[in-house]
Amino acid sequence: MSISPPHNDTHNVILAKETPMPLDCGTTIGAFNMAYCTYGELNAEKSNAILVCHALTGDQYAASRQPVTGKDGWWNMMIGPGKVLDTDKYFVVCSNVLGGCMGTTGPRDIDPATGKPYGLNFPIITIGDMVRAQALLQDYLEIESWFCVIGGSMGGMQTLQWASAYPERVFSAIPIACAARHSAQNIAFHEVGRQAVMADPSWQGGDYYASDAKPRAGLAVARMAAHVTYLSEAALHRKFGRNLQDRENLTYGFDADFQVESYLRYQGINFVDRFDANSYLYITRAMDYFDLVEDHGGTLAKAFEGSNTRFCSVSFSSDWLFPTSENRKIVHALIAAAANVSFVEVETDKGHDAFLLETPEMFKTIQGFLQSSAKSRGLGE
Repeated sequence: MSISPPHNDTHNVILAKETPMPLDCGTTIGAFNMAYCTYGELNAEKSNAILVCHALTGDQYAASRQPVTGKDGWWNMMIGPGKVLDTDKYFVVCSNVLGGCMGTTGPRDIDPATGKPYGLNFPIITIGDMVRAQALLQDYLEIESWFCVIGGSMGGMQTLQWASAYPERVFSAIPIACAARHSAQNIAFHEVGRQAVMADPSWQGGDYYASDAKPRAGLAVARMAAHVTYLSEAALHRKFGRNLQDRENLTYGFDADFQVESYLRYQGINFVDRFDANSYLYITRAMDYFDLVEDHGGTLAKAFEGSNTRFCSVSFSSDWLFPTSENRKIVHALIAAAANVSFVEVETDKGHDAFLLETPEMFKTIQGFLQSSAKSRGLGE
């Protein structure tokens, strides 16, 4: 499959200028910036718009060259002419989440009340807040309903939140490799990462923006720990095994003797160049707080009662971060709510990151679902 990027446009818009947006933590945020990219053309009826929701360390550059790293977009293989999210047919929108660090207002932006970066004075945000902000973007774009909302991992959480909070605004939804609530295990992994950041002396209580010293070491360790959870044991064995890195013998020291160690260090070092440490704290916390079950009185089916949204849930057999069992809970709740739902578990040894990789069965599943949904909505007729 070609990885050539589609034509895209990068945008910034100030939202909630006149009326501050309420946040789940009990406060409000007003006049915040949202950065987003668009691919393809919006049709006259504004009925072909797809919202792509990014994962924890993603951004709006889903199919564009990332300006900091210079690398291709994280979903280049999915978005573009003739691809699964076909930009000859669909208008694809991807925004940086509230609390992010690639243009949408977050902890490193200026607090108008102080004239200094927010740091830890930025309000705690939730997945619900991220989606509420995206709904303001939808209003700004004058799109009555998304043809589809799609995302993997934290993007899948946003997709579920969209379908639950704004069912009339979502014609179809594709949650991938996610869950309706964050598990204790996943909260634990996130806490390890946050503690690594906060233990770095250069973090300075979150007030490091005016300093030359940034919590790079702590954030790199957080990224390394998290990245292990994105892969499967089989994938790690296939890619690295116990192969040594640029040497024939063990050094009997603490250098990166093994290829897997070198790989993780590379992931950590490259991550700190493009991501803000405080944003990492805030966004992981938002995932931890996500709980559609508790939000609906302990019954997940109530989150989708009366919904006319069409659903396609996708999981991966080797994903132990968001295992198929969690995706099945979503599907069972949708069935209990009499929703229109299909479900596919993709057999792969690529682990959680399979949604970001060349995964033909996922491509085929989503493409077929979109074609069926397009026909139901009268697109392309």
